[in-house]
Amino acid sequence: MPLPIRQMVGSIHGIPKLRQITNLNSHRRAAELLNSIPEPEPTRTSSVHETPAAHSPYLSSPNPDPEEAPLEAQEFSRYLLARSLFDTREYDRCAAVFLPESMLASIVDSKADPITSMTPKGKGRARSSGGRAVGSGPDPGAALPRLSQKSLFLALYAKVISGEKRRDEDAEMVMGPHDLGTVGNKQLVLVSRYLNAWFEERATPDGDVIGSQGWLEYLYGMVLAKEKNNEKAMEYLIRSVHLFPMNWGCWLEMASLISRVEDLNRIAKHLPQNIVSFIFHIHASLELFQQGPSLANSLDQLLEVFPTSSFLLTCNALLSYHAKDFVVAEQHFSRLLSLHPYRLDSLDHYSNILYVMGMRPKLAFLAHLCSNVDRFRPESCVVVGNYYSLLSQHEKAVQYFRRALTLDRTCLSAWTLMGHEYVELKNTHAAIESYRRAVDVNRRDYRAWYGLGQTYEMLEMHTYALWYYKKAAGIRPWDGKMWLAVGSCLERMDRHRDGIKALKRALLADAYYDAGSSFGSGGDVPGARGAGGQMDPDTLLSIANMYAQLGEVDEAKSYMELCLAQEDGGAGETDDRRFTESIAIHNDSPPGSDDGREGGGRGTGGGGEGEGTGVTQATSKARMWLARHALEGEDYVTASRLATELCEDGTEVEEAKAILREARARIDGGPS
Repeated sequence: MPLPIRQMVGSIHGIPKLRQITNLNSHRRAAELLNSIPEPEPTRTSSVHETPAAHSPYLSSPNPDPEEAPLEAQEFSRYLLARSLFDTREYDRCAAVFLPESMLASIVDSKADPITSMTPKGKGRARSSGGRAVGSGPDPGAALPRLSQKSLFLALYAKVISGEKRRDEDAEMVMGPHDLGTVGNKQLVLVSRYLNAWFEERATPDGDVIGSQGWLEYLYGMVLAKEKNNEKAMEYLIRSVHLFPMNWGCWLEMASLISRVEDLNRIAKHLPQNIVSFIFHIHASLELFQQGPSLANSLDQLLEVFPTSSFLLTCNALLSYHAKDFVVAEQHFSRLLSLHPYRLDSLDHYSNILYVMGMRPKLAFLAHLCSNVDRFRPESCVVVGNYYSLLSQHEKAVQYFRRALTLDRTCLSAWTLMGHEYVELKNTHAAIESYRRAVDVNRRDYRAWYGLGQTYEMLEMHTYALWYYKKAAGIRPWDGKMWLAVGSCLERMDRHRDGIKALKRALLADAYYDAGSSFGSGGDVPGARGAGGQMDPDTLLSIANMYAQLGEVDEAKSYMELCLAQEDGGAGETDDRRFTESIAIHNDSPPGSDDGREGGGRGTGGGGEGEGTGVTQATSKARMWLARHALEGEDYVTASRLATELCEDGTEVEEAKAILREARARIDGGPS
């Protein structure tokens, strides 16, 4: 009787074709029957180090480790049951197969260390001959059970997932009156203490764990990261990728802990040198919003090896997206969608691009496609929310963003975009809370920092707005929009000298923003560069006005003339020292980000090759200021010419006529 049941369960879990035609409940029932059979008593001839085949001939790939192999073989039946329970999302039952709650609680309580943040290398702690730290004083009766690493990982990982599930169940409705975002995973402390005890038992004096396979290091690093112990978490995650580099989940955990380019460069020398590490470096750079020829060349090299890889094609599209080259990014995403029409990953970014470019038919098609593939994926809800936002149906957009967050409360795009919608609905309190929750999910999200600054600026709380704008500019130091926001805020705070420096930095930044960027839900964006690459007249006018407020008339006049020159696209003599002085270039600025690599039919700024902006409100104000200045400086010919141009443009005609009459009177030598 036992052999046919064992054969049935082994075949179900070992043969892919049969697994495809059986459901999860069949697995679970067969595994339960298998585990209900009493285990045979060991005979005197049985060896401690028997091969896995001696216990179960149905393990397809036995562990070569002589200590782990017999444990895995002995636990084979229970492992099948635990795996079946995990697949059916019965996580507590899965963990209890190997670690019953009573056993786990007694072990953790006996090994609880008051200093939980101690490094795993055991600095300053002597160890006994058995490897256990002297002075920890565990109860001998509460020793860790002898389990294989494979089974232990499954049990403890099920505990973590169980805690995540219960946390989501205990959380209130998204953005509801009691949703404070403070509900945590109560299983993390238990799992962390158990793993800490496990590593202490097996660690050598130099901190290495002999015979470790890397999975428990990955789990411990993930738990430590959730507990905000980032330095120790990174140490264990690096150990894990050295032991098992193909665990992409571990690489993703490492990427979530890297907040600056310096951090990425610092840990790069400690990583294994293989193709997975190379891919990780590209992914982490994109997560930090980096761009440049070197990153593009690295992606091209990988695409030569994996030309149809959906992940690498997505990275290529995101590279153009971060560079604000929306035309090329849209083309990449369109090709990706044609190759992988049922893949929903990163399509929320594609919907942002279509939204910015105003491609309503394509966005409608994308929303319909995502809803047909899986309407209960967070990405699908974000795409549909963007579509309703483009239709100016902001209440419906908020509804779909909330639905995305109900499915996944760590969906960064949903938090940020919902903040934009609340700004459109004039609900500043909800907008601030949405942006704050986005920052809690990912502190590298410059869009959320910018949104917080924008919202506080709407409330005329300029000190708060300036702080958040600076955070956004620190993450995107080569983004002109960030520096434009900083400079405008400083101008309103009458800090003109600092405001001039920030606006000059905005002029230098090689970034392109179109009206209705991803920061908001539409409308004109002040400071947007035209496709021809001219400098922004509003920015130049603001710099000139601040120089005028400081009494530096000559500098003010120079920038007024530069502003006026943008009408016909001729920047004139753009003396670089005027807006390059006193600008500290950030060390983490991406190399080559200002070399016009993006292409795509747009200019690279500063030249006179464009057609010009034509007459704008900013250039008319600059012309009026120059006319008054010329009149005060007794340059009546220039004043007359500028006033005549103002009359032709139809801007401030009455005042322009007054200047014109006075200038002509002075030229004729008569009374004014």
